[in-house]
Amino acid sequence: MTLQATSMPTRPWLTGVREAIPLLGGYLPVAISFGLIAAQAGFTPWEATLISLLVYAGASQFLFVGMVASGAPLWLVVAMTLLINVRHMVYAPNLAPWLGQSRWWPWLMHGLTDQVFALAHHRLPQLAAAQRLGWYTGAALLAWASWVAGTALGAVAGEWVVARWPLLGEIMPFALPALFLALLAPQFTSRRWSLALMISIITALLCTLLGYTNIGIPVAAACGALCFYAVRFTTPHRGGNDE
Repeated sequence: MTLQATSMPTRPWLTGVREAIPLLGGYLPVAISFGLIAAQAGFTPWEATLISLLVYAGASQFLFVGMVASGAPLWLVVAMTLLINVRHMVYAPNLAPWLGQSRWWPWLMHGLTDQVFALAHHRLPQLAAAQRLGWYTGAALLAWASWVAGTALGAVAGEWVVARWPLLGEIMPFALPALFLALLAPQFTSRRWSLALMISIITALLCTLLGYTNIGIPVAAACGALCFYAVRFTTPHRGGNDE
């Protein structure tokens, strides 16, 4: 796709909703898994749904539920949740050039997830400035609503679903990582992006093998970001950078 502004209907939020629909294939299964795990950990369906509504942090929610169920102190639960989500400090500067001056952007950042970031980072530069707020609102709200709805379904009927189709219990946790890999794949066409992504992947794997799974997420994101901004590939024939 070209990075030039593209035309769309007068309601860009509808385009955002439509283009975010593929995200549901990853969001719903994992959200159902979270709802089921939260219910098994002793949370009521309302509490599980409220966590997804207010926290909306994917992996951090699983950690949150597990630590609360095991009796971990509140300060440690909050600290670990913030540690995992520190990767958003890497996301924000990359989206900032395309956000404009609307007062709604800080509120809409509640809807920024890994997958929404990947989609927005690719799509926002292609849109006219006046269309970006509407597009992002539609995409982020659809993703958020699907996560909350999936959590409610998992908390209420998750055990019945898994009992009826046992294989779903095995494959649902892999839906979101698979979706994120699909969103990342187009970036491997650039040597600079490829190197940064490989550094992130290797760092995350090493942290996991060493037993630092939770801290591996922000560390891998930080290493990938530092690599991306520190490394430049010069093309000899053109004298430019391979972005």
